[in-house]
Amino acid sequence: MRIGLAGVGRIGAFHAATLNAITEIDSLVLADAVPTRARDVAHALGVESVESPEALFGAGIDGLVIAAATDAHAPLILAGVDAGLPTFCEKPVAHDVDGTIAVLDKVSGVDIPVHIGFQRRYDAGYLTARAAVASGELGWVHTMRSGTLDPAPPSPEYIASSGGFFRDCSVHDFDSVRWVSGTEVREVYAVGANRGEEFFKEVGDIDTAAAVLTLGDGTIALVSGTRYNARGYDVRLEVLGSLDSLSVGLDERLPLRSAEPDVTFPNGTPYPAFMERFRAAYVAELTAFTDMVAGRASATCTVADALEAFYIAEACELSRIEHRPVLVDEVRR
Repeated sequence: MRIGLAGVGRIGAFHAATLNAITEIDSLVLADAVPTRARDVAHALGVESVESPEALFGAGIDGLVIAAATDAHAPLILAGVDAGLPTFCEKPVAHDVDGTIAVLDKVSGVDIPVHIGFQRRYDAGYLTARAAVASGELGWVHTMRSGTLDPAPPSPEYIASSGGFFRDCSVHDFDSVRWVSGTEVREVYAVGANRGEEFFKEVGDIDTAAAVLTLGDGTIALVSGTRYNARGYDVRLEVLGSLDSLSVGLDERLPLRSAEPDVTFPNGTPYPAFMERFRAAYVAELTAFTDMVAGRASATCTVADALEAFYIAEACELSRIEHRPVLVDEVRR
């Protein structure tokens, strides 16, 4: 199996190392908009490189992994499908809803699998939570609490092109809520704050956010996030039901300290960033992609799934700006 990887920035270089360690992949070809970057990463891993992402399509690859800049995602997905290549792409599909719909229209009905990277679907804790909800062992779920708390903000350049907090960061929580619950979000009410660097405000973004989501069955999901959680990277999901409750991410590396006397939990070293927290999930996700390439599996997170999470993000941003509850149907195209 020969895999092409477009984009070897921070997450792309991480994916390159992961792909290179998967035994079913016989050869790996790297490309980047900056050719020297692809050559450097390829040299370090002992794999091949080509001069541009477009050159991957003439390199005899069997599958395409996209970890390039966001504005390259949609064109590369479409090029991959046109070339008949099973394609994996990091979220988002496109910068906006219209761009995502355009890709969905192109790939719908085409028998070429396209998987969008929401790695939490491959994390052991999230898988356990989904199974617990589906089996009924929690009873009926009344509340979900989901959070993504980054230790420190990304660069101003990243924030300027990120699409905003809900579309860039909380969208992972939105996908997790709908995937674990098996239920779509009906209505949102969202707020945001700027307490940190001015560059967030300068581009119309926020550094801290919260949203109340009402699901179609009446379940309430509380989603929160921030770019300023100095103690460490904190991602959790709590699912509370009529018979039982559980928590994803409740381990020794949880970046909290207890105010209770004589309580030492948690006492591990907090996760410094998302790649360490979800390392095993990324490996599982890309291994599953090789099953797609081999024709043994289909995509478990489709462009349509990514669009649903994007709709929730759009509704939250509209709610934040207009200070009102917003039905997700208001932002549907």
